[in-house]
Amino acid sequence: MEIKIQSIHFDATASLQAFIEKKVAKLEKTFEDIQKVDVQCKVVKPATAQNKEVGMTVSVPGTTLFVEKVSDTFEESCDLCVDSMRVQLQKFKEKLRNR
Repeated sequence: MEIKIQSIHFDATASLQAFIEKKVAKLEKTFEDIQKVDVQCKVVKPATAQNKEVGMTVSVPGTTLFVEKVSDTFEESCDLCVDSMRVQLQKFKEKLRNR
């Protein structure tokens, strides 16, 4: 699984990148055939409380799944994205089994 992290309008720290990679790696427990994961971290203007946006695109054989969450911190947004993506991957896996 290839993980690509983009930080838009700011420079991501090494600890943030390590946190994201650790969380995203756990998605493989839900679905083994993940080919690529693109994570976009963005600071939304204007600078308000809820301005950290994380978008996650997961490429699996046959389709691409996407989720986007906004919250106070990138870590919280990433957690929400991973939880949401886990649900999407489980639904996708069920569809594959039923064919």
